[in-house]
Amino acid sequence: RRFQQVLVEPPNVEDALAIMHGLKDRYETHHRVRYTDDALKACVDLSSRYIPSRFLPDKAIDVMDEAGARIRLRSMSKPPDLSDLNTEIDKLEAEKDEAISNQEYEKAAQLRDKAMQLRKEKERMQREWREQANIISGEVDEEVICETVSKMTGIPLTRIDQGESERLLKMEDELHKRVVSQDEAIGQVARAMRRSRAGLKSPKRPIGSFLFVGPTGVGKTLLCKALAEFMFGSEDSLVQIDMSEYMEKFNVSRLVGAPPGYVGYEEGGQLTEKIRRRPYAVVLMDEIEKAHPDVYNMLLQVMEEGQLTDSFGRIVDFKNVVLILTSNIGANIIKNQVGLGFVKKDDESRHEKMREMLMHEIERHFKPEFLNRLDEIIVFKPLTREDIYKIFDIEIRGVRKRLEEHEIEIEVPVEAKEWVLETKEVQNLEFGARPLRRGIEKYIENPLSEELLRGNLAGKNKITVKVKKIKGSEDKDGNPKTELEFVYTDKPKEKKKEKSETETVTTEN
Repeated sequence: RRFQQVLVEPPNVEDALAIMHGLKDRYETHHRVRYTDDALKACVDLSSRYIPSRFLPDKAIDVMDEAGARIRLRSMSKPPDLSDLNTEIDKLEAEKDEAISNQEYEKAAQLRDKAMQLRKEKERMQREWREQANIISGEVDEEVICETVSKMTGIPLTRIDQGESERLLKMEDELHKRVVSQDEAIGQVARAMRRSRAGLKSPKRPIGSFLFVGPTGVGKTLLCKALAEFMFGSEDSLVQIDMSEYMEKFNVSRLVGAPPGYVGYEEGGQLTEKIRRRPYAVVLMDEIEKAHPDVYNMLLQVMEEGQLTDSFGRIVDFKNVVLILTSNIGANIIKNQVGLGFVKKDDESRHEKMREMLMHEIERHFKPEFLNRLDEIIVFKPLTREDIYKIFDIEIRGVRKRLEEHEIEIEVPVEAKEWVLETKEVQNLEFGARPLRRGIEKYIENPLSEELLRGNLAGKNKITVKVKKIKGSEDKDGNPKTELEFVYTDKPKEKKKEKSETETVTTEN
């Protein structure tokens, strides 16, 4: 007769918790630890949420076993007195051998007796240590389970340990620490993330799927990096894919892996393999409008069902992924709407008009079934002059941090900041904040790097950036030309007053 197939389904959370309570005594006896009820519940809850590739109760039991072993190993370290005894015995043996070679037999006998006494003391301490090791050595609580799951999955401990509701309620404040302005964009992202985590949307779908459109250099990619760090603890959780590499039909298969018989079959997909190895990530697809239409069809499955099958037939889970698509659709519309110069802070009508025109272009380019699966279509605003001021402070903060490695401080007063912001390179708003970065490189970083290489900053501990008028030089309007001046302050010496020297680097405006 043939053997009949019996399908065994994994237990639910309640049954898995009952199984854990039944196994608790055996693991407590084996590891000499004690498991709390909260720890067992955390084993089931955290493993079912953060280890999606395996089934209950196997993964929960593994977490319980590893957590018990972790506490047991912490208490198994040898006492320091035992190590000191071993060192002392070895020293006495060496002295005894030296005494025998020098024919000092009486001294050798004394050293031998002393070594024997230390060995007896060592045996006594080892016996007490073994007896102590057989006693319950620790307690496994919810915090230890969080630490164990963090080690197993690579998800930061704070991500699991801290109350997620508190973190999500403060999400806008955390993102604003890195992204200047864009209140509407950050608010829409935060609301979608809270809606997902509150359980008010399908648990099979990704955490969030967004389409970012807007001017260049206003923080679209930076928001993705900030979101990756906030949600998963590190920018390494950002999977960035340039969709210009998938413009041809034959390149689309690279996302899920080459089919059997084709080159690269064993390498896996560029998208599926990364998510399979790291299920918690932010996926950023840059310039999605350049991709072949087959990519959109592939993303329909990801955005609706939260999974994708790779070339090996493995189902890759996307339910713990934040999917972000960026697009330059309507770049000409944005350019015409923004124009030259900075946008006024209260100019909402222009932004609404630009948004309507962009939405029309987006609906014309993408199919309705694709747009219908997105959580939000977010239009980024052009930067204002106040935003550029804040971005300048953030960029200078990075320069200050790099100079700290050379034990040098830098001070940039308001007039120097105004001087850099008034240069023609920074005034071009069409390219967002990137011209500001180039302006800081040109007028501040380049002169300082040359001074560092020349060795002129040796012995200096502070740099002050000032604006200086150039004598005998005027612009077309008759105003005197200015330049940046770097004032270097020497490191303080004992019983000597600080000396200052001024050096000028010509950076004409």
